[in-house]
Amino acid sequence: MSTVVSQAPAGASEAGIAPHAESNAIIKPGYHPRLTNEDLAPLKKQTWGQYNIFAFWMSDVHSVGGYITAGSLFALGLSSWQVLVSLLVGIVIVQIFCNLVAKPSQVTGVPYPVVCRAPFGVLGANIPAIIRGLIAVAWYGVQTYLASAAFMVLALHMAPGLAPYAEVTRYGFAGLSALGWVAFMVMWVLQAFVFWHGMDAIRKFIDWAGPAVYVVMAILCGWLVWKAGWSKIDLNLGGIKFQGWDALPVMLSAIALVVSYFSGPMLNFGDFSRYGKSFEAVKKGNFWGLPVNFVFFSLLTVITTAATLPVFGELITDPVHTVGKIDSTTAVVLGALTFMIATIGINIVANFVSPAFDFSNVAPQHISWRTGGMIAAVGSVFLTPWNLYNSPEVIHYTLDVLGSFIGPLFGILIADYYIVRRQRIDVDALYSMSPKGEYWYSGGYNPKAIQALVPAAIVPILCVMVPTLRGAANYAWFIGMGLGFIIYAVLNRSDKT
Repeated sequence: MSTVVSQAPAGASEAGIAPHAESNAIIKPGYHPRLTNEDLAPLKKQTWGQYNIFAFWMSDVHSVGGYITAGSLFALGLSSWQVLVSLLVGIVIVQIFCNLVAKPSQVTGVPYPVVCRAPFGVLGANIPAIIRGLIAVAWYGVQTYLASAAFMVLALHMAPGLAPYAEVTRYGFAGLSALGWVAFMVMWVLQAFVFWHGMDAIRKFIDWAGPAVYVVMAILCGWLVWKAGWSKIDLNLGGIKFQGWDALPVMLSAIALVVSYFSGPMLNFGDFSRYGKSFEAVKKGNFWGLPVNFVFFSLLTVITTAATLPVFGELITDPVHTVGKIDSTTAVVLGALTFMIATIGINIVANFVSPAFDFSNVAPQHISWRTGGMIAAVGSVFLTPWNLYNSPEVIHYTLDVLGSFIGPLFGILIADYYIVRRQRIDVDALYSMSPKGEYWYSGGYNPKAIQALVPAAIVPILCVMVPTLRGAANYAWFIGMGLGFIIYAVLNRSDKT
């Protein structure tokens, strides 16, 4: 049973922070200004129902990256039923973990970096916040670049004369063509526009974007099946190579890939579950948005991908490329807009909202939620994500090393809430810098959390970097999560309350 304690923190100083009259934040006199602003404070009203959470996951799943990931599982050499079992097991694991990480934020109404103040200390929470924020910045740039590819397909179809400006060698700067820069910045501005209007605007956007993408994807799938004929479609994209027990290691890798794909949004899911009307509403939204939605999306994806072989004479795993092959202006416009909307959806929910809260947590009185998001957006441009994306080795090491921290952070957060504190959080103490505060440690950092994080992250990093350990790299998230959970729980075994 969860307990949320709400009392004035002992010895807290007057913060002098007064929320705006229309603010949805609860800010008490004892909240320290170094830890508080209207975006990080607990919510007065939590209004998201199960459909809003369901729509959140639709936006998170429906993207070019999600499409390619789902299709890649069917090309592993497994039979269709083996892939479906792997998808289902993987996504159910994601659902269970999302329910676990959702609860502390839903019952307190605070975002992920604030919840992290319990295990890491009120200042130490900046460590997990910055790590998650940097990962989001990198992915934000990559996803914006992928969305801009759909824009370029549309632009070149409507105005073929722009083709020379799509060539980097003739009109290029920093590795991107002139048309590529225009496309990237158009997508950059569109996403910033939605984000700038706040969480309510984001909720409204994802509420209709997810279903709209489904409608267009279903039409695209139906058209390709009609052109190909069902009898010519083979759902075993890579051919069946593994039978019986030989398929088990491949299925386990597929399960791990599904969990790893969602590991980022899963870690900071509290940024969204905090808006849930109830924990039951969040759990129901997770059920419809994860196992039901993801399996259906995967089936739609693989049928569409498989149909490209008989229709176009080649297997196309990139939906933007598929749309570009269709000899119809209406289809190209509709398809390109759909994948632009889909990628904007995942980028906002997975890679814009997270760093907005994370960077705001570093200096709440100077960095608002909007400012934090814009820091991430501007930073993504300087990363030149097209160069990152076009260098598989660079993106592999950069994101995998950063991602090696996600599992340990998740394990520590869950161990702290469910094992060490037994689902008890003193909300007011999350905003207190009093030496008597429950989450105050020497210097503001909990040494036990750091002691758990370092070894739990080093092992997954070694799996990524050391060739002889590469076989375990697919399971880096599970290894890091397990180590973080166990080490933190053991270090705090005498502190259970």
